[in-house]
Amino acid sequence: MNIVLVGYRGTGKTSVAKVLAERLKWPLISTDAEIVKKAGLSVPEIIQKRGWDYFRDVETQICQRVGKKDRTIIDTGGGVVLRKENVAALRERGRVFWLSAEVPTIMERIKHSKDRPSLTQKKSYVDEVEEVLNERLPMYKAACDHIIPTDNRTLEEIAEEIQSKM
Repeated sequence: MNIVLVGYRGTGKTSVAKVLAERLKWPLISTDAEIVKKAGLSVPEIIQKRGWDYFRDVETQICQRVGKKDRTIIDTGGGVVLRKENVAALRERGRVFWLSAEVPTIMERIKHSKDRPSLTQKKSYVDEVEEVLNERLPMYKAACDHIIPTDNRTLEEIAEEIQSKM
């Protein structure tokens, strides 16, 4: 059984995944890192040079591969739920945890990040976060086994809750 973390960018997936991997002594796979490795480009470069469709196609290939693992922490990109086949592959041997956060929390966490390409080309980053998050909420809900709020919580508290639900 794998632990699969899904959720919007800035909800703590990568940080919580590292804590869980250390606590459980399980390997950690980041789908975004695997995409970068396969493409030989950073995420912003992939989007700029090859586009979102290419990124999503590679993401699907990665999900199908890592979904077959066992006793692995899988840290996914925020848009992994956009394709049902990704969710199906990750659920095959995984329990899916949706790490959620309110928009102000997300904004605070990602405001200085340079490696998160725009998803909508909106002028206001707040508008973009609200629009994309609202669009994805039903997909996160449908994909997950458990919802884990991350606002005002430590990484250890979040990891502990996830472990308790395994």
